[in-house]
Amino acid sequence: MTTLDRAEEFSAARRAAERDPALMRAHLRVGRILSGEQEHDMPATKKPSKKADKPKREKTAPAKKPKKADGPKAGHAKMSALDAAAKVLADAEQPMNAKEMIEAMAAKHLWTSPGGKTPHATLYSAILKEITTKGSDSRFKKTDRGRFAAKV
Repeated sequence: MTTLDRAEEFSAARRAAERDPALMRAHLRVGRILSGEQEHDMPATKKPSKKADKPKREKTAPAKKPKKADGPKAGHAKMSALDAAAKVLADAEQPMNAKEMIEAMAAKHLWTSPGGKTPHATLYSAILKEITTKGSDSRFKKTDRGRFAAKV
């Protein structure tokens, strides 16, 4: 491509760029690069970031929330379902199934489900797990299919 061809192509591009501002900016940038005024597409100076202008804030520790004093024992940790089941079974005269234990725990205000659909299935599973993992040290014993009693 000769110099004359480049000049004609450049002037045609210039005429097209005059109709579109975005093309005009690109055309001028190409012209500066071709003339040697600019070596690359990056601007000569960098704009300062917005973050650099803002002063840094000091970090403060998050505020501690006061402990709630509700539940069966105000000021003490919440009783777990297994602990409540062990207490209910210790007070019961006969073995109970998981649904009966859940109802008794709710009636005595020892433990209530946090909103699960099958708390009795969760309790049943937890009791079986304690029996299998702790063995003779478990607080529960299985008396019949689905029925548990407290170890004495």
